[in-house]
Amino acid sequence: MELIKIRGNSYFIQAPTSLGVYTFKNKNCLIIDTGTNNTSAKKLEEALLQNNLHPKYIFNTHSHGDHCGGNNYLIERYPGIITYASLKESLFMENIELMPYVQFNSYPSKELKKMNKPIKVDYIPEYGINKINDEKLEVIAVPGHSIEQAALITPDKVCYLGDAVFSESTLNKYPLPYYYNIQESLETLNNIKEIDCDYFVVSHGDKLYDKDEIVQLCSMNINNIHKFLKEILELLSQPLTREELLESISILYNFEMNYHEYHINLAAVSAFISYLYNSLEITFAMENGKLYYFAEDKK
Repeated sequence: MELIKIRGNSYFIQAPTSLGVYTFKNKNCLIIDTGTNNTSAKKLEEALLQNNLHPKYIFNTHSHGDHCGGNNYLIERYPGIITYASLKESLFMENIELMPYVQFNSYPSKELKKMNKPIKVDYIPEYGINKINDEKLEVIAVPGHSIEQAALITPDKVCYLGDAVFSESTLNKYPLPYYYNIQESLETLNNIKEIDCDYFVVSHGDKLYDKDEIVQLCSMNINNIHKFLKEILELLSQPLTREELLESISILYNFEMNYHEYHINLAAVSAFISYLYNSLEITFAMENGKLYYFAEDKK
């Protein structure tokens, strides 16, 4: 892993889950997300050591395993390291049974149990300015992909967005990315366009984005959501169960899913169903023990 300077004290590391680093005068640093596991955390550590940096703080944008999976390695290696995450995300990090429970709607099958150990969170940052190591860093809410995802803005006007927006390559590979809340996702994407920063780090992006590029990327993400809303409404011109709707989408887009991916995609479909149902565009009916959704007749 290579530590790439963005501006001032703000850096990032290009990886499958890109990581952020903000350095302080005393050579301590703050890490934004830690990757998937111990391996990614070790590579991060090597990059820091090569630059004589000491990890002192971790800011997790959200609780998904590819963003906080390296926390425990760093916590064990560097006693006294301080972790930050939003309140609701910290609940999932510290209670590792919650995520598979949500995915399975009950005690989960063994394939959905991923994290081996809870991840300790020391502080819940306030939204707005937080003073860390005598520097002022801004935390902003960017929910939608997860229950209370947060982004971090440095004094260098660099914004680390986590998964609040997906890169073009991600949307090409995963046309139906995971969303927790469609309404919040749309609001967040529009809000990102107004953030007063010069550079943006997207966790699964393949480049650093400037202001104009992030605005275009947000519009692409918004259009992708609306495309799926339209297609799902068309599919629901006839009654379908949630599983049948996922089946139709998977055939349409030629999805290849393993057991875990099936449940993630089913949850993503559920987010679209919730949005359409709550906006009164679809309704439901029970028949022979099955729950069907279908588009409302607007006539």
